[in-house]
Amino acid sequence: MKHWIERIADELNEMDVEKHVIASGTSISGSIHIGNSCDVFIANAIGKALRELGNDAETIWIADDHDPLRKVPYPLPESYDQYLGMPYSMIPCPEGCCKNFVEHFEKPLFNVLDDYGIEIIPKSGFEMYKDGSYLESIRISLEKHNEIKAIFDQYRREPLADHWLPYNPICDECGRVNTTEAYDYDGDIIKYRCECGHEGEMDIKSGNGKLTWRVEWAARWKIFGTTCEPFGKDHAAAGGSYDVSSVISEEIFDYPAPYPVPYEWITLDGEAMSKSHGVFFTPEQWLEIGPAESLNYYLFRSKPMKSKDFSPKMPWLDFMDTFDRVEKVFYGEEEAPSEKEGRKFKSIYKMAQINPDSPLPFRPPFRFLVNAYQIVGEKDLEKIFAIVKKNSQLTKSFADKEFEDLSELEVSQFSERVDNVIAWLEKYAPKFVKFQVQYDSIPNLPLPDDQIAFLKDLADLMEEKEFSSAEELHDSMYEILESHGLKPQKAFQAIYKMILGQKQGPRAASFLLSLDKDFVVKRLRQEA
Repeated sequence: MKHWIERIADELNEMDVEKHVIASGTSISGSIHIGNSCDVFIANAIGKALRELGNDAETIWIADDHDPLRKVPYPLPESYDQYLGMPYSMIPCPEGCCKNFVEHFEKPLFNVLDDYGIEIIPKSGFEMYKDGSYLESIRISLEKHNEIKAIFDQYRREPLADHWLPYNPICDECGRVNTTEAYDYDGDIIKYRCECGHEGEMDIKSGNGKLTWRVEWAARWKIFGTTCEPFGKDHAAAGGSYDVSSVISEEIFDYPAPYPVPYEWITLDGEAMSKSHGVFFTPEQWLEIGPAESLNYYLFRSKPMKSKDFSPKMPWLDFMDTFDRVEKVFYGEEEAPSEKEGRKFKSIYKMAQINPDSPLPFRPPFRFLVNAYQIVGEKDLEKIFAIVKKNSQLTKSFADKEFEDLSELEVSQFSERVDNVIAWLEKYAPKFVKFQVQYDSIPNLPLPDDQIAFLKDLADLMEEKEFSSAEELHDSMYEILESHGLKPQKAFQAIYKMILGQKQGPRAASFLLSLDKDFVVKRLRQEA
C-alpha cells in the first residue's frame, strides 16, 4: 500500500527533468504555525521520497518576507499598526532580540527543523529582490505587461486600468508597498504614485519594490526550476493564484507550471488559525507535548485536502493513543486490527519517521503516564517505570526488562515522554484529569457508614491477597460494593476522597495497584 506522498513522488519520477526542486513558502506575517508550515513538511517528505527513488532532488523554502504587513500579529502591541503596509523585511524586531521582524518570527521554526528531520534550503524574497534574482523577470513582466493584464482580466469582473503595471514600488515617503501604483516606466525606472500623496520614481535594480503576487510566484518557479510545490487550498481555488500563475508561467516566462499539491487548512479547536488573533499552534509548541514523529503522523495520516482539526486539550490523549498504536504496529510490538489496517499503519508511519534506521523507541503509553507521573508526584523515572511495568504497560520487547536494563537512548526517550506528559498536564489538561495523592495526611472529607465499611473490606482484601492484574482487583471491588448495596460511583468516590481529597480520579483498580500497598491499606482504614 503506497502512501499519497509516495504516489506523488512516482508521478514526479516520470517527468523528464535532470533535477527536481520541491518548493515551499511561508508569509512571515507572524508566528509560523502547524497550519501554514504544512508546505515545509509536505515538500520535505516529497523530496525524501524522490531521493529514495534515485532522483536528484532538493527542497527549498522561500520566506515571503518582502510582502506588506496587513494585520498586526499576536502578541504585538497595537502601536505596531504604524507599520501596516510596510514590507516585513523593513519592520523592527518587536522585542529587540533579533535583527528585524522577519528573523524574530522565522527563528522558532528554524530552531526545530533538525528535530523534525527537515532538510531545506532557505531563501528570502527580500534578498532575491536586493541581489537581482528577480531582475530579468521584472523586465520581462514590464515589457509584457499588456499580455499579463489580459491574463488577469480573464479572471476578473472589472478589468485592470489601462496604465496598470505588475509591480509595486516601496514609497520613498511612507515606506509602504501596498499603497503604491506604478503607472509608467522607462527602462529600469518606474514611475509611481502613493495613497499618501507622494509621487516618485524608483530603479528596479534597487530592490525597493516587488512584482505583484501571481506574477512573482510564476517568476520564481522559473528562477528555481521548481517541479513541485505544496500550497494552501486558497491558492488552489478555481481562478485562484495557481490557475493564474500557471498561465503566466507558461505564456510569459515560457516555463511549465509545477506539479501542485494543495492542502486543507488546519483548525485549532474548531477555530481557523489566525496570527492576528493569536489562534495558532506552532511546531515548537508541539515538541513540548509530543515527539516530532507524531506531528509528521498527524499531517500525513490523511490526504492533504482532508479537513483537519487539532486540539492540544483532552482530544490529545486520543490522538496519542492512536499514534502509539500505529508506532507499535510498525515495529511489530502489537497486532493491527486487520491486515489492511496493518499495511495502512506501516505506510503512514514510514512517512512519519525522522530516521528510517531508528530502532524501536521506548515510549510507554502517553495516557497511562499521565496517571503514573501524578501518582509518583515527581519526575522519578525509576518509580514511574515501576508503575508502568506493574500495570503491564510495556510492550513485548520491554516486558522482561527492569529500569536498569534500559539503554541510554531508551532512558532519554522515556525522559522525553515524561517531560511531554508534564508539559501537557501544566498547559492543556482539563482540571478533572489532574490529581495529587495526599501522602502526608488524610483528607478531611467525612464519609457515610456504608462507604467506610466498603473501604475497610477493600483494605482487608488488598492486605490479604496479591492481585496479578487491575482487572482481577476491579472484579473483586464490584463484589464488595454490591455486598454493601453501594453504587459504583459512590464506592469509587470514597476511594478518591480518602487518597486524593476529591471526588474523581483515574481508573480505581489500576490506581490502587500503582500505589504502595501498605499506604493503600492504612489509608482505606483511615489510619494514616
